[in-house]
Amino acid sequence: MTEDGGSDYVEPAARVAVFDNDGTLWSEKPLVIQLDFTIRQLARLVAEDPSLRDRQPYKAAYEGDQHWMSAAMVKHYQGDDSDLHLLMGAVTSAFDTVDVEDYDGQVVAFFEEATHATLRRRYRDCAYAPMVELLRHLEDNGFTTYIASGGDRDFMRPVAGEMYGIPPERVIGSALGLEYQADGDRHRLLYKAAMDFFDDGPEKPVRIWSRIGRRPILAFGNSNGDVPMLSYAGAATTPALRLLLLHDDADREFDYTAGAEQALETARKQGWTVVSMKNDWAEVFAPTA
Repeated sequence: MTEDGGSDYVEPAARVAVFDNDGTLWSEKPLVIQLDFTIRQLARLVAEDPSLRDRQPYKAAYEGDQHWMSAAMVKHYQGDDSDLHLLMGAVTSAFDTVDVEDYDGQVVAFFEEATHATLRRRYRDCAYAPMVELLRHLEDNGFTTYIASGGDRDFMRPVAGEMYGIPPERVIGSALGLEYQADGDRHRLLYKAAMDFFDDGPEKPVRIWSRIGRRPILAFGNSNGDVPMLSYAGAATTPALRLLLLHDDADREFDYTAGAEQALETARKQGWTVVSMKNDWAEVFAPTA
C-alpha cells in the first residue's frame, strides 16, 4: 500500500501465447482425434437402438464412415455447418447426464489404448515435437501458454499436461452445458444435452478474453477457424507474432489445405508467418519406445 492508501501493485508485462490444438498441436487427419472417441460412443448407442442406423451421424458411426465425420469439419471451416449441426446434436445427447469425472476417466482410458489409423502410433504420441519444444521455449522466456481450441475443453484437459505440459486451467475450448446436482453427501457436475459454446472462429477471441483477460501477443493456428484468434493477437500499439502451420508433408504426416484456404490467403495478405511442416521441421513426432 502507498502512504495515501492506494495500491503499489504494478501490472506485470503480459506475455500470453495461445495455440489451437487440432492440426496445430496434434494431428487432425484423417479424423480429428475427438471424433474417433465420439464415433465409438455413437456406435455403442446404435448397438442399443438399431433405429438410429439410418440417421447421420449415427449412420456414419455404425458404418465406420470416417470420411463423413472428417468432411463435416472441413465443410464447417468452409462456411457450411449443416453436417456439423447434426454431429453436435448427437454429441450432446450422447453425453447427457454423464458425470464430469466419469467423462474424464473415459477420455484417459481412450488415450491409453487408441491408435492413429495411418500413423501407427498411439494418439498420446501424436503431439508435434517442434510445437512442444516451442511451448517449453516460450515458458522459459516468461510466457504463459494456453490452448484455445474448437475441440472439447474437457476432452483435452486429461491429457494436455502429459502431452504438452499445459495444466487443465490453461485449456480453453468448446464445452457442453453443466448442471450441479446434490444428493445427500454426493455433489456432482453433470453434462447437459446442449452446447454451452462452440469455441471456433469469432468465438475464440471472446473465450480468450473471458478466460485470460488479456490479448495474446503470440497466436498459432492452422485453419480458417483460427483467423479471428490470430487477428486478435496484439493491438495497434503492441506487436504480435501470428503463425500458421501448413500441412505439406505427405511422407511424415499429411498434405492438405482444405479448411485452411482463407487462413492461408489472409496470411499472405497480412504477412503472417507460415510454418512449413515439410521444410521447417527436422522432425514431426518424437520417437516412441
